[in-house]
Parts: sequence; structure tokens; C-alpha cells
Amino acid sequence: MNNDKTISILNDLLNITNDRIAGFAKVAGKAWENYNDLRPAYDDMVAEAWDMKEELIDLIQSKGGNPDDQTSISGAFHRAWIDIKDTFASDKAESTLENVVFGEKAAIDAFQNALNSGELCRESEAVIGKHLQQLSVSYNKFKVLEKIS
Repeated sequence: MNNDKTISILNDLLNITNDRIAGFAKVAGKAWENYNDLRPAYDDMVAEAWDMKEELIDLIQSKGGNPDDQTSISGAFHRAWIDIKDTFASDKAESTLENVVFGEKAAIDAFQNALNSGELCRESEAVIGKHLQQLSVSYNKFKVLEKIS
């Protein structure tokens, strides 16, 4: 197992987790007036993202790596797209919910790809597998809540 490759993949996931946190900050408060029942699920997703960030940083450091505690370029483009889309959206709250669901699905895909890469050690696979499960549970919950709101 190539430790440098593992660290690189973990840093990519850290960047994606930071994208989630930045995205959550961008949409905070935009949907809660109309969809207050979604707030607890959203708050749980935000807290979970911060926990995942800390676990990824610890894992990278335990592998001898330096955490790349940044956001990604694609995440920055997505947040800019959120701003543009919200400017023209007739229902800004609904647009916000769609953006959250889209971002979470992208995170799930990235974590699944990391697991499928075959480049992670067992310890990393266990942590990333747990994160993927958490992402999937919160995504499914939010997706269901989005449909009924």
C-alpha cells in the first residue's frame, strides 16, 4: 500500500469535507423560514461534517501526512453557481434544498470512489466507510424531507 497515495486520497476527501462545510455556511438560513422542519436534519449534517473533518485530519497526520485544510476549486465553482442560481430562482428556499442534496450526492460519490480505489489501508477504509455510511444516511433523510416539504 502506497502511503503517499493514501494521504493524497485522504486530503482530497478533506477538501471535499471542507467544501461541504463552506457550502453549508453559504446556504445557512436560506430555507428555514419556509422549511423549519428541515433545520434539525441540516444542523446534524453540519455537525457531522465538522466531526468528519477532524477525523480526516487525525488520520492524515497518523499516516505522516500534512492535512491540506483547504476547499477544492470545483467546490468554489459550485458555491458560485449556487449564488447565480439563487439570484434567478423563483423559490430560493427550494433551490437551496436542491443544492444541499446535490452537494451531498457529490460527496457520497467521492467517498465511494475513494473506497473503490484500492489505495487505502485498512484503517483508512474503516474510517472512510463509516463516513460514507453517515453521508448516505443524512443524504437519504434530507432527500426524503426535501420531497415532502
